[in-house]
Amino acid sequence: MCSTPSSTLRLATHHSPSFSCISPSIAIMASENTPLLQDPPPDSVTNQDETSPSPSQRHGTFAAQLGALDGFALLISIVIGSGVFSSPGPVDANVSSPGFALLVWLVGGILAWSGALTFAELGTAFPGEGGIQPYLTYMYGEFIGYLAAWSWIVATMPATLAILCIVFVESIYSSLGINEPQPPITHKLLSLLVLFAVTVANSISTKTSTRLSGLFVAVKFLTIALLGIAGLVVVGVYLGSGKSKDLGGGDWHQKGWYAPRDTTMPDGSSFDWDNVSAWDTLGYFSAALYGALWGYSGWDKANYVAAELRDPRKQLPLSINTAIPTIIACYIAANAVYYVLLPWNVVSTTDAAAVTAISHFIGKVPAYIATFLICLVILGSILGNSFVAGRMTVAAANKRWIPSVFARVGQIGTYKVSSSPFKLPSSSSSNETAVTDTSTNPGDESPINALLLSTVLSAVYILLGNMRMLLTLNGLAEYAFFFLTVLGAILLRWKQPGLERPVKPFIAIPVVFALISGFVVIRGAVFAPVQAGILVGIWAVGGVWYVVRGRLRMWLER
Repeated sequence: MCSTPSSTLRLATHHSPSFSCISPSIAIMASENTPLLQDPPPDSVTNQDETSPSPSQRHGTFAAQLGALDGFALLISIVIGSGVFSSPGPVDANVSSPGFALLVWLVGGILAWSGALTFAELGTAFPGEGGIQPYLTYMYGEFIGYLAAWSWIVATMPATLAILCIVFVESIYSSLGINEPQPPITHKLLSLLVLFAVTVANSISTKTSTRLSGLFVAVKFLTIALLGIAGLVVVGVYLGSGKSKDLGGGDWHQKGWYAPRDTTMPDGSSFDWDNVSAWDTLGYFSAALYGALWGYSGWDKANYVAAELRDPRKQLPLSINTAIPTIIACYIAANAVYYVLLPWNVVSTTDAAAVTAISHFIGKVPAYIATFLICLVILGSILGNSFVAGRMTVAAANKRWIPSVFARVGQIGTYKVSSSPFKLPSSSSSNETAVTDTSTNPGDESPINALLLSTVLSAVYILLGNMRMLLTLNGLAEYAFFFLTVLGAILLRWKQPGLERPVKPFIAIPVVFALISGFVVIRGAVFAPVQAGILVGIWAVGGVWYVVRGRLRMWLER
């Protein structure tokens, strides 16, 4: 999963308490409680083009002072995270050859690219923060918007945090030469310890979270650069020695990159691809793609970039069309390095590919330094995702979709706490004094109740799941609603052809995303019925709560 840079964290902090920054056209439709994709009243359809704001009227939380280069850097920072270090194993275990594994990373990148451009269309047509929930509410009605928020709070974000904590611990063990197919309970307990430590860090104050997140961005780029250098050294030594000396795994020049081979599974068994039907192969491909999509997580934050660009109409597509291809190239190159540094039967068995590769290349002692850097990258991802999970929960609570206690900041339950016992040293300590009234310093208070809810849910996933199962659950939960969002954007082209769209990609782009993501969700659900069943159960519980909540509100208002 990706880490979230400080600038993105500040955006989430300021606007997540509510989804109020939507266009007048959204407000009109919401007030009438008529989803766009149903038949709205004729007068509202007529007025939508008139009420839709022009680019000059659009405004966000921050001043529009960034250029295309800034947008490029911000997207790079958001997307590149722990996935490129942890997902290669689950991807390789579900394909017949390394060449097809690289193809999966390419397809995942194309899916992220087309999705980012489509989300940019929605983000500039309806400016403001809040993720996909406002779009879904506008297009399908409040229930679907609510269900997306519920799914993110109960499934997507806890699964994300659980995966990251598991990868953090497994990376450490991998550097010690320990790769357990079924990690013991001690590994899970250590993952819980990491989760609780991050929750405490995010509970201190908003300033603490943003300061810590900035540290991890630089570490991320340094780690990826060192990994690339290692691969170049192996190839250079092999070619320079007349193909007589190989510092890597050997298979990269001895075997065909697209030749089917028996895959070694995490439990040590061998999987023969010769007896797999085409339909089952597509199922494995879907599972592999979920692993790659985990690495590209964060592409949907492109609309946050739009809020700070001086000219979103030109600069946002330029930022996306340069950043995403760069990320695709980095990911394919990094995965090629793993196949150069490691024997191919090792890649499919590890959940910490980068650490395993570096350990194999330069030995255990130097690899500890690389492990430390990679763990810092993963820790940054955990910190950023925990931060955002808390803000998502607050936003849902402020809309009365979940109990209002989760919207409170600076409190544990209903008890007011001070951040002063945990303060970090600061040259301006007056800005971090204890607060007894949230109105005096609301911006620095943390949503402790929301963070605790996220922590408890994530702990359940850590104890009951494993990384590979959670990757599929996370992918199903995310892409089900991504598919609905992009499908709605396509239908918007027909329902509102006159709507001003500062960013309007060619119609084939959202269509490609809808086709691929729809197939991946359906085939993935069939291929992984346990994860699909869990997700449907979570949605069912959310639906019941939505009905009960509505009736309770009606009863209380009598």
